[in-house]
Amino acid sequence: MSSKKGIYPCIWLLKGKAVKGFDNNEIVSEDPAELIRSYVESGADGVIIFDRSKGDAEHDAAIDFIRGICEKCTVPVIAAGNVRRMEDVKKLIYAGCQMAALNLSKESNRVLAREVCERFGRERIAGCYKSTENLEKEWKKLAPWLSMRILLDAENPAAVKETASGYDSDSAMESIPEIALMQDPSPEALSSRLSIDSVSAVSGDGVNHLVTEGSDTVQKIRDSFKESGIDMEEHGKAAFSWEDFKKGPDGLLPVVVQEDATNEVLMVAYMNETAYNMTVSTGKMTYYSRSRQSLWIKGETSGHFQYVRSLYGDCDMDTLLARVVQVGAACHTGSHSCFFNQVTAPKMTAGRTAPVGDVLREDYQTIIDRRDNPREGSYTNYLFDKGLDKMLKKLGEENTEIIIAAKNPAENEIIYEIADYLYHLEVIMAEKGVDWDDITRELVRRQKKE
Repeated sequence: MSSKKGIYPCIWLLKGKAVKGFDNNEIVSEDPAELIRSYVESGADGVIIFDRSKGDAEHDAAIDFIRGICEKCTVPVIAAGNVRRMEDVKKLIYAGCQMAALNLSKESNRVLAREVCERFGRERIAGCYKSTENLEKEWKKLAPWLSMRILLDAENPAAVKETASGYDSDSAMESIPEIALMQDPSPEALSSRLSIDSVSAVSGDGVNHLVTEGSDTVQKIRDSFKESGIDMEEHGKAAFSWEDFKKGPDGLLPVVVQEDATNEVLMVAYMNETAYNMTVSTGKMTYYSRSRQSLWIKGETSGHFQYVRSLYGDCDMDTLLARVVQVGAACHTGSHSCFFNQVTAPKMTAGRTAPVGDVLREDYQTIIDRRDNPREGSYTNYLFDKGLDKMLKKLGEENTEIIIAAKNPAENEIIYEIADYLYHLEVIMAEKGVDWDDITRELVRRQKKE
């Protein structure tokens, strides 16, 4: 999390719906993903999701839901609730959460903190607690394993008393930044809490109420906090203004759009000044249509939104590169990318290399073609005919060959065996309906966010 202070609304997730709180099942929203989207558009710097599910099946369904949110969310997501095992932390981090938060009221979770920190890194682990819990002796032990603490009852008299008396300068608790859950939505209450050095962000019902008032209200309050000396997160700010770019004769800036997960070029469009500023402020790609002479938000009618991951100007500052999370298809034809009309594709000459992703995708497509259009004598068709058990047996054999090759001195042997293994792996992927884009997206989700 940034050293600047933030506004982190939260939701309590129960059976696919957002409810009122930890002990209140009143439904706030039937569509929690849409609720979070509205929070982000109003100016949230991050979100916290408290999973209130019961049992493993509900918990797994909640993690799948959180994964969907992380895929589209342009701000950090912290997940808490039912985080009891190493596996829970792994699933949440692999789902794309910036942090997984343990319930520190349970001794088993205080022990787990060290284990998951050593596996995933301190910056991925947070801890939830209440001021009424007797954890004073625990903070010194917990400090090396947690990068964030989430105070669930910041307005409890015990917490208020603690704040008024201050912390010892060498307090282990103070060394761990805090997100404070607040009920009071008043700027005075939120500002008072944010003014504490160790508090990194405010959350809770009070913040939820604030962000529902819209981006204008949030920005005004954010500005007032900054004027009072609180170093707030910069929201919707760009390193370059519209004036820094060189536009074409029509006053427009061309934009090359690339999928962040796969590096695939999706489309080319244009922006005017309003479209550029809206893209920066909302995090959703917005363009200017030359044919309609009007603004358009990508996905506004189709639902195929593009969420900004990064924006780069080229060396001449006359073209913008947008790396995005693409929901659905980028092209109006239904194709994922607009670039599907192959003009020419010279065969690779001997010794020439191609990007690994391209080679793997081409091999995979060849396997799919063999499956759909069998050829007599094809080894690939032989594997498909024999079925999954035969495929798995061959994959196991190839795995053993890699181990043997790694122990042998011949340098090229392991290369040959890994190539064989990847082929057999691709056959199983084709059998199970998994492609390299699925794998790539999963790997991207697992990457640590800066």
